[in-house]
Amino acid sequence: MEFIQRGTKEYKHTNWALFAAGFITFANLYITQPLLPEFSEEFHISPAFASLSLSVTTFALAVSLVIVSSLSEAWGRKRLMTISIFASSILTLALAFSPTFEVLLILRIAQGITFAGLPAIAMAYLGEEMHPKDLGVAMGLYISGNSVGGLAGRIMMGTLTDLYSWQIGMIVIGVLSLMISAYFVVALPSSKHFVARELQLGNLWKSLVSHLKDPAMMNLYGIGFFLMASFVMLYNYIGFKLLAPPYSLSTTVVGWIFIVYLVGTVSSTWFGKLANTYGRRNILLIGTVLMLTGALITLNVSLILKIVGIVIFTFGFFGSHSIASGWVSHRAKHDKAQASSLYLFFYYFGSSVGGTAGGFFWSHFGWLGVIGLITIFLMLAIVLIRLLSLKKKN
Repeated sequence: MEFIQRGTKEYKHTNWALFAAGFITFANLYITQPLLPEFSEEFHISPAFASLSLSVTTFALAVSLVIVSSLSEAWGRKRLMTISIFASSILTLALAFSPTFEVLLILRIAQGITFAGLPAIAMAYLGEEMHPKDLGVAMGLYISGNSVGGLAGRIMMGTLTDLYSWQIGMIVIGVLSLMISAYFVVALPSSKHFVARELQLGNLWKSLVSHLKDPAMMNLYGIGFFLMASFVMLYNYIGFKLLAPPYSLSTTVVGWIFIVYLVGTVSSTWFGKLANTYGRRNILLIGTVLMLTGALITLNVSLILKIVGIVIFTFGFFGSHSIASGWVSHRAKHDKAQASSLYLFFYYFGSSVGGTAGGFFWSHFGWLGVIGLITIFLMLAIVLIRLLSLKKKN
């Protein structure tokens, strides 16, 4: 059976289908991030409690990723991806009709489980179906769909909330997601190289434990945890800061601040090239220091300097994340999929912990408290990066 190659209709359809699936998955994943101030006001809850609308989702995603990646070995790639994106889209529509914040959280936990069906499987599908010489470009296009979707979801939700309401925003994005899901089913070719295997949870457990026993791998998992915890913390609570005096920005304007995500598409690629020349550890350290520098700059009262700080912070984050995640795959000499799923577990678990912990610091100490906690997390990441130099097998 032939692989999918560049220049064929199958190649074009596959790339667009997975780009679209990644787009709607990450648009819906981060759909509540710009809404935290709205939830806090409408449901009369604290910022920390409001942040659970994202934290419970990323935690459910983190746990589910490890399990769903193994289920796809038995049930098939396209089937699980289809279930994932349709279920996630329907749940976004349901969110618009949540009578209480507690109901909204239950729906978001369910979404976290359904979201796991795409990132856990899409890369495996590409690795099996794409010709090796065309895999790099195809993987890059899929990942770009993830980042563009996360950006678009935040901007669309912020704008629609400002113009109408967050409920209308959920309905619009939910309907759009269902339409894109239908396109995905039609466009994505069925698997040709997938061979179903019997589900063996015992072997999965042994594989996960072997990676957790590797001290250097644990350092990388810890770095992913602290980087993502810091990143989500800053973006969760910058909206509270900018909506309040002396800035008093609108929800639409705050939503458009997420456009700085685009600098991440530059840094993630550039850092990879620099790492080949100067070493992974050195570039990872530089990226983390950039994050810390950007975070500290946001303490300045000037709105312009705050935005500059956010840009520097974001630039450093995406570059650092690309190095750390790639390092995990490089170091794993067996069961690379399980090694990567563990990294994603710690990564999204960091999102949950940082997103909620930041709310308590915001409520008690304001923006200075948020940046203080981010500083502690990033200093711990720097310690773990330094420890990596002591490992023999880097």
